[in-house]
Amino acid sequence: MFSLSPIETTTMFEPTPPPSSPPPSTLKDEVDIVIPTIRNVDFLEKWRAFFEPYHLIIVQDGDPSKVIKVPQGFNYELYNRNDINRILGSKASCISIKDSACRCFGFLVSKKKYIFTIEDDCFVAKDPSGKDINALEQHIKNLVTPSTPYFFNTLYDPYREGADFVRGYPFSLREGVPTAVSHGLWLNIADYDAPTHLVKPLDRNKRYVDAVMTTPKGALFPMSGMNLAFNRELIGPAMYFGLMGDSQPAGRYASMWAGWCVKVISDHLGLGVKTGVPYIWHSKASNAFLNLKRELKGIFWQEELIPFFQSVSLSKECDTAQKCYIELSKQVRDKLGKVDDYFNKLSDAMVTWIQCWDELNPPSPQSQSQSRVLSLSLPLHDDDAAIILSNGSA
Repeated sequence: MFSLSPIETTTMFEPTPPPSSPPPSTLKDEVDIVIPTIRNVDFLEKWRAFFEPYHLIIVQDGDPSKVIKVPQGFNYELYNRNDINRILGSKASCISIKDSACRCFGFLVSKKKYIFTIEDDCFVAKDPSGKDINALEQHIKNLVTPSTPYFFNTLYDPYREGADFVRGYPFSLREGVPTAVSHGLWLNIADYDAPTHLVKPLDRNKRYVDAVMTTPKGALFPMSGMNLAFNRELIGPAMYFGLMGDSQPAGRYASMWAGWCVKVISDHLGLGVKTGVPYIWHSKASNAFLNLKRELKGIFWQEELIPFFQSVSLSKECDTAQKCYIELSKQVRDKLGKVDDYFNKLSDAMVTWIQCWDELNPPSPQSQSQSRVLSLSLPLHDDDAAIILSNGSA
């Protein structure tokens, strides 16, 4: 049995509201913000108005002897590589070293329903009116309202305020399905690959599109971990960023791998994946020449990986994310092991990841019956989400 305790823990004092105040929302008790970093997290000062009510899990990459400074007033847990090794033991090998994929450890140890993960070079963006965007609030709105993966709505997300289903949309599909993932976007530095950065070094994304849509069933998408939220109870076991970084042959494909796995599993389980708002401000681009070296194998491999994921079929016995992921790991070994031996190691790591997940997150009766209750979820509209969020964000 794993022994779970962080290297550092603080708790922000919260006074009890006076009796005349409305009851506090429980949302802040249902969300963890997971941040991978190698440096002081001073960027949190820019997010204080939005993040301070929430619990943070900071996963320190690199040298564990380095002291990471966290601004005062935040409720956080800080884990470094020594903690990962101590808690997971020999299974710690499934957590990447010297790569932002180490954030997966935060997904493992969280006990919350929702995860929002962001990186330390991402800041609060402004909408066209100049108002600061509360990215976390919009992600939760996306997650608590249904998705529509089976039929595309030309007004995008019909559950947002001011939108609805257009004429011709089947009434039998208007209830939607539970949303597993909310994938946000970026202003300023877009999440380009190295070749695109090299040929467009001065390119900046200034276009703000106030839209969110469901990625259709059967369609893959390139997921980024810089501005991402998900329902941990529905899809958490599949949100594994693979083996990247130190001693691995490829890098910068961690979130891509996770996104492809999550999408085929969400499709199989009848869950939805949304992309669009919210935006964050991505402040800097990493070195494109170094990134090209890290990405090179992945650029070639993805031409094999995409057809593989497009052809994945999971058995009807796979009625949980864990079962789906184990079956997918076997297909990775059988189909991709011939591409490179790395995928045999990755297949093993996928199994180890699920073992860690199950050890730290023993199944409850509710989670065991997940597949039977998904279809009973009631749809919410944006105004319902606003009520839920009314006291849970700054």
